Amino acid sequence: MNQESLITDEILLEELKKRIVRYKTALDDLNSLNKQLIEVNQKLSESEAMKSHFISNITNEIINPFTSILGLAKSITECNDESPERMKKMAAMIHREAFNLDFQFKNIFAAAEIEAGQIQPTISVVNIDELLSGLIEQYSREIQLKRLKPILDKVGDDGQPLLFKTDSEKLTVILSNLINNAINFNRADKTLTIRYQRTDDNYLKISIIDEGLGISQENQKIIYDRFRRLDNGINSINRGHGLGLSINKAYTDLLEGKLDVESKENVGSSFTVTLPEAQVLNNDYSEEGNEVFFGDEEIF
Repeated sequence: MNQESLITDEILLEELKKRIVRYKTALDDLNSLNKQLIEVNQKLSESEAMKSHFISNITNEIINPFTSILGLAKSITECNDESPERMKKMAAMIHREAFNLDFQFKNIFAAAEIEAGQIQPTISVVNIDELLSGLIEQYSREIQLKRLKPILDKVGDDGQPLLFKTDSEKLTVILSNLINNAINFNRADKTLTIRYQRTDDNYLKISIIDEGLGISQENQKIIYDRFRRLDNGINSINRGHGLGLSINKAYTDLLEGKLDVESKENVGSSFTVTLPEAQVLNNDYSEEGNEVFFGDEEIF
């Protein structure tokens, strides 16, 4: 074998080695992509399963109150004039079911708007004192049924109304979800505290504090997942599905704020909403804040 033939064989061998390495690299890349595809497919399957479960829960949460309302209304029509107390109790039950149904519809419509990318802030001057007092009044029956003690704690109260430029409708939805969860997952005969203030750097800070079940550190990582529901139900909009807190997260992000949670199992939870004050008004009337403002924020 001459020198020229020897060199050619060495080059060929070296080239074969390079091709084997490239083939192995390509095979590793292919296996990695295949693994990623399997993981994506698994996540899609889980997502579809969660969505199906979510839709099933929504259906129950809508149908059950409607069924109760129809049954109770029929019973009232069949009552005679000698049973006013029974009629009053049934009317109260109808009100509670209708209240829960209205609450859940608002969340469902909000989730639909978020999914469609149609949410925009509508800024007005909001009377935070009246907004919070109104929410406590709206939930008064649920609070009484659980024998909770509601506490409105205004930090640094100077006797003046706390007026704040923000989206009153979205803030109301955020707080309604938090108050609803705080009531549902609180222990009976405990306190429900709403602590709020305008901070020195002009932020609105509102904390909803309960003494209930609490949330584990692991579950705190998934409480804003729209299609998840924790075992203890903390992420439900009432008794059902994981929707309320995901809406809160989307609305808080829209208003350029943040939503924090501090929780300890079997001790309680504290959800805190912190919002910056908007700089521009695009709506003079704040229905939720129960005030009308014109021009230079003059109150009438």
